[in-house]
Amino acid sequence: MQSFSFKCPTEIIFGRGAEEQIAEKIRAYGGSRVFIVYGGGSAIRSGLLPRIENQLTAAGLAMEVRGGVKPNPRVSWVRGAIDDARAFAADFVLAVGGGSVIDSAKGVAHGLANPGTDIWDFWSGKEKLTVTTPLAAVVTMAAAGSEMSDSSVLTNEETGAKSGLNSELNRPALAFLNPELTYTLPKKQLACGIADILMHTLERYFTSIKEMNELTDLFAEALMKNLIAQSRIALQDQTNYDAMSEILWTAGVSHCGLTELGRCKDFACHKLGHPLSGRFDVPHGASLTAVWGSWAEYVWQDDPERFAKFAERVWGITEGTTEQRARSGIEATVNYFREMEMPTNFTELGIGIQGKESLDALADMVTARGTKTVANFHPLDKQAALDIYNLANK
Repeated sequence: MQSFSFKCPTEIIFGRGAEEQIAEKIRAYGGSRVFIVYGGGSAIRSGLLPRIENQLTAAGLAMEVRGGVKPNPRVSWVRGAIDDARAFAADFVLAVGGGSVIDSAKGVAHGLANPGTDIWDFWSGKEKLTVTTPLAAVVTMAAAGSEMSDSSVLTNEETGAKSGLNSELNRPALAFLNPELTYTLPKKQLACGIADILMHTLERYFTSIKEMNELTDLFAEALMKNLIAQSRIALQDQTNYDAMSEILWTAGVSHCGLTELGRCKDFACHKLGHPLSGRFDVPHGASLTAVWGSWAEYVWQDDPERFAKFAERVWGITEGTTEQRARSGIEATVNYFREMEMPTNFTELGIGIQGKESLDALADMVTARGTKTVANFHPLDKQAALDIYNLANK
């Protein structure tokens, strides 16, 4: 087993009415002036945000509220929110929403604690993050798992670049998970979220590490099997508490680092997907499913035994040679994406077939204009990224 270290300090409050403990928990973590971040009007229309505001007021906590976070969260919005939070003298940040809201709130928390540093400098790697502000998340969408993860993704709309920041300081202090808060999601958003959850484990399962870590593999395989089974229930009935509970909890577990212990992140499809969502503003989960099948077709021969193991343990495919099982597992995964009405190529993604210049620009964004390689299962240089985009370009 490969050596590893693991820390996930987020306190999870899970179940019906979890959000009723917000004020009590924030006070316990030293918060007194709470800056609330949310997305669109659904948090208001559902009554969730007013309930949270009333709860904080009753507990004697001051608050300021800023909405307007969009999917593929924008760094310009985060900059404006940081200015507001500083003017309010916030000492605690509360995210109410899904992954984009939580990622934006992480940016606000970091910006509050680092006056004088432009927030994008942390995401671009120009500056190293060493301090932040306490953060809590009320999760309304099972998807990114940002409520437990060490990562956050922001988009710079000036350049079209979408970049991730990994830091232990990204992990929220608190996360409130009530499955009932996810009932009203549009079906498309639910499907995108489920795809993102699955991809967070796939991107750890397929890595270059060969040392045995059977327990981590079993965790990952069980997570993927359970997610697939529960998603088929939830997509037919979004008010099924048990199914939505399983999906909501799986979202956090899939991205907290547990399924990579003794392995390592690959995240090739995330690297390929980020330029698509950054340039074309497509949903994150959709950008991933649009390239996964092409990536798998391109790389499976690097480790056919691994792909065959995935096919057997996740999809129950036991017949055929190693090659046949490997390819059948890829086909089963792509068919599952289609079953959820998720895209598996550029046309289905809604961006159409791209020309040579566009594909070249996308590959440049993945590899910093050909100056670096990404991923580890099959390291991708610019030509490899271009080859995979060409496979998806139909």
